[in-house]
Amino acid sequence: MTTKPGEIYLIDLGMVAKVRPAVVVSRADPDSPRALSLFVPLTTENRGSAYEVALGKPHFLNKDSWANIQGLMAVGHERIIRRLGTVSVSQLSQIKVALRHALDL
Repeated sequence: MTTKPGEIYLIDLGMVAKVRPAVVVSRADPDSPRALSLFVPLTTENRGSAYEVALGKPHFLNKDSWANIQGLMAVGHERIIRRLGTVSVSQLSQIKVALRHALDL
């Protein structure tokens, strides 16, 4: 499986985090040595910080959502349940800016 930046997947994050949507932030790499992608989970709780990017209410979600940049995680592809949709080019750009801020790049 090859994921692409900006795609949103439903992911099984284990018992504590349960199943939640997350957006791919790693590059598309069909020759990756591991079946992992970097994801930022979505949340419905906005805390008004530079670590959140507003996504509005995508048609496949029930509420307004934000990308929670501080939740950045590597997820094995075996935990991916299904693809839900994508963020816009503008939203992905904002997520990248927030990632640079969070990682001090």
